[in-house]
Amino acid sequence: MVPKTRKIRCRSGFSLVSIMIAITILVATLIGTSNFRYYSALDAKKAAAKITASRIGLMLCENWRGLGGIETYDPVAYLSSDLTITTSTGPAKPGDFTFLGSYTITVNNANFYITLSWKDVSAGLRALNIIVSWAQREQSTSSLNDADKSFRLTTYAS
Repeated sequence: MVPKTRKIRCRSGFSLVSIMIAITILVATLIGTSNFRYYSALDAKKAAAKITASRIGLMLCENWRGLGGIETYDPVAYLSSDLTITTSTGPAKPGDFTFLGSYTITVNNANFYITLSWKDVSAGLRALNIIVSWAQREQSTSSLNDADKSFRLTTYAS
């Protein structure tokens, strides 16, 4: 006769440790995905503001250049039917340029601060300078003191 040995039975299922590891992995994945979506939306908003600012600067530059770079250019007179433009304070002009004016343009509840200036480079050639500043951090309308991004655009008119 063969003696019967006692069989060791393994219980099927999950241990508490394996469940905790799975939950930790799921939470880490969820947090990572949420951060990615948040920063993607934030970067898209920043890019949209930069694109808007560059389009405004280019439009003003081309409009002023199309008028021959006149010293009396006023974007309120030429573009106020398409944009909300008001005369206000703007960023500082470059030192060697002649100040023409500063304006605030409001697009999609965001303010863009513009400074126009010009300089005669040589006889018959004028440099037109436009500085555009905007507040990238603000969610709504802001003031010039909140502006944390800017760029300068220069073109030539004869």
